[in-house]
Amino acid sequence: MLTVGLPAVLAVAALGGATLLMGSGDNSVRSGELATTTSSTTTTTEAVEEIFTSSGVTVESTSAPTTQAPTTTAAATTTTASTTTLAPTTTLDTLPEQPSAPIAPPPDPRGAEDQIQLGGISIPKLGVDAPLLEGIRLTTLDNGPGHWPGTAMPGEVGNVVVAAHRTSHGGPFRNIDQLVAGDKVIFNTAAGEVEYTVTGTQIVNPDAIWIVDPTDTPTATLFACHPPGSVAQRIVVNLELAS
Repeated sequence: MLTVGLPAVLAVAALGGATLLMGSGDNSVRSGELATTTSSTTTTTEAVEEIFTSSGVTVESTSAPTTQAPTTTAAATTTTASTTTLAPTTTLDTLPEQPSAPIAPPPDPRGAEDQIQLGGISIPKLGVDAPLLEGIRLTTLDNGPGHWPGTAMPGEVGNVVVAAHRTSHGGPFRNIDQLVAGDKVIFNTAAGEVEYTVTGTQIVNPDAIWIVDPTDTPTATLFACHPPGSVAQRIVVNLELAS
């Protein structure tokens, strides 16, 4: 299920003022002061569970018999409260937290990178079913959507940041501009299937590196170059963990 984009999505954002470029026109990742790369001639585009249980309570009430005839004895009455078990409740306290901060953009956007597959990502509305890889270099994004190292993993408290190409190598994020609030994005990892719901979409400038910032709740961010075939801006799709 390896789907890869056409032009490269430069999933590179700097954490300290560097420019986030995921490339449509140049197969390169530019990160402001951190790296300078040359453009290629190929057009590219653009990453405590608790069960609350009520204990059963038994209350006995017995009236004492009279000592005079005739003897009248009231029947003992036993009242038992029913035991109710609620469904498991998952709160933010039960989710693992994002372990670290997002890494800085690598200075070598086309450097070698281990091809580590974390699982898969599917977007039913768009017919996307692709591998989810670890890394933001173009050598990784050429093979599928890349998870930004240091951002949260699916299901964790924090921001799961994923970038991908729009017009090259299969363009898995080609149509993410069609996603609207309520649409689903599903991650499959060794931990299981985790579903997120789209909350909105925004268009930002390439230096909007805050899109990879950690969050206090389980969220996710998909982003790619915008418009398709251009590195002028970025399209950002925001999601939250489905309830």
